[in-house]
Amino acid sequence: MQRRQLMQQFQDGKYLTFSLGREDYGIPILQVREIIGMMEFTVIPKTPGYIKGVINLRGKIIPIMNLRAKFGMPEIEETEKTCIIVVEFKVNETTRPMGIIVDQVSDVVNIDECEIEKALDYGATVDGDFLTGLGKIKERVVMILNIEKILTTEDVISLMKNVSEQSAGV
Repeated sequence: MQRRQLMQQFQDGKYLTFSLGREDYGIPILQVREIIGMMEFTVIPKTPGYIKGVINLRGKIIPIMNLRAKFGMPEIEETEKTCIIVVEFKVNETTRPMGIIVDQVSDVVNIDECEIEKALDYGATVDGDFLTGLGKIKERVVMILNIEKILTTEDVISLMKNVSEQSAGV
């Protein structure tokens, strides 16, 4: 248990940064499971447009969300830098994986709590409810996402339930 606490302390304040268009975003590194290249996914009928489908990642069925579509940004053609960040989030005390498609992963950065300002509606593409704050890194501003709020909307929870039921039936 003590080792886990030490690891969490070491990783607090670390964020994986990525871009969607010209905007920079960050998510706490503790919520990132892995980063993978784009791969074929299976489309699930009757899901919101931003849910691209599911992938089979080493025997686990993982839903894939296009973050551009979720934020109402125009779709662009995939490039060699387009990738999937597999994150973990809690739904009803259960940790679940979800893949999010991003334009490009940048790097892992340290952002001290004092360098994060409260998120206000500055006309950003992202709904303010999805932001934890705005992190300052030198001359850059990174929008810190609250991945739990993005992924725990009713339709995503419903999708997770459907995926769980389908994978249990296979």
